[in-house]
Amino acid sequence: MAVQPRKSEPPYAPILRGSPQWDERRGAMTIPSGARYQVGSVEFAVVNDGDYFYDAGAVFGVVPRIMWERQIEGLDRQHRLTLGINCLLLRSRGKTILIETGVGGKPGDRDSSSPASEGTLLTSLAAIGVQPADIDVVVNTHLHADHCGWNTSADAAGVLTPTFPNASYVMSATEWRDATHPNERTRATYLGRNLDPIADRLDLIEGERAITDEVIFVPVPGHTEGHSTVVIRSGQEWAVYVGDMAQHRVQLERTPWVSGLDTLPLVSLETKKRLMDECIEAGALIAFCHGAYPGVGRMTRTAEGHRKWMDVEPLAPHEHPSGHTA
Repeated sequence: MAVQPRKSEPPYAPILRGSPQWDERRGAMTIPSGARYQVGSVEFAVVNDGDYFYDAGAVFGVVPRIMWERQIEGLDRQHRLTLGINCLLLRSRGKTILIETGVGGKPGDRDSSSPASEGTLLTSLAAIGVQPADIDVVVNTHLHADHCGWNTSADAAGVLTPTFPNASYVMSATEWRDATHPNERTRATYLGRNLDPIADRLDLIEGERAITDEVIFVPVPGHTEGHSTVVIRSGQEWAVYVGDMAQHRVQLERTPWVSGLDTLPLVSLETKKRLMDECIEAGALIAFCHGAYPGVGRMTRTAEGHRKWMDVEPLAPHEHPSGHTA
């Protein structure tokens, strides 16, 4: 028998229960924002654009279901995973930098698979005192629709403009080329409404480049040819935002479990192996877009030599890296 929504609930409530962002007391989605982490002298906050649902078979590709279903929980009745949409906000060398912009809030941005009619990124930013005009640099790891939707916004008349009016938009030149000339496979996720209004704000990068001396844009092809990560380095510490190198943390642990969404799967395998091993050696923080909020952890190695993801809790409110409170 199908579970019927409670009278006070929206129709999508039955499939949302079990999501870490579902608040049973309120019968609504909470809007997490501002989980803070420290990397040397750089602090970053994880800001959220909600959750959405995606077919687990597409995420795990050729990996047999009997293997991947042992590693996950929370599938809905349609065998979909709940995926987070975690973006990063940080300040470095006088620049306010937003990494990734989520699914967006324009008409058509959030389809029936999404739990909310409008994304929560701008609300999440406002909750930590940041307005769109405060952003100096937007970084897109790639240009799939769930990573760059808030690049643009629509007014009441449907006119599209950049959401962040004072920002340059940083991305791979290869990714921009592919996104603006999509093929039959990619045209459903490379959407002109997320791209065309920012064409005169672009900062296209070939290869690796420093945005500041603490924030480095690094190509990691595999998910797409132009996919990139963002490395934060300060002192002897570093963190990496891995974008869509994985949609589930088990794909970072078991690097041969390449996503069915990757356009260059064998390249993806090699880049994941290399980066995860570097992160283990350095003890680096890893942030990824589609983990349950806040989606930050470290990769460790078990006694048997296997990679193992460990969640890292954010700083407590007003806590300094030393552990003292303000």
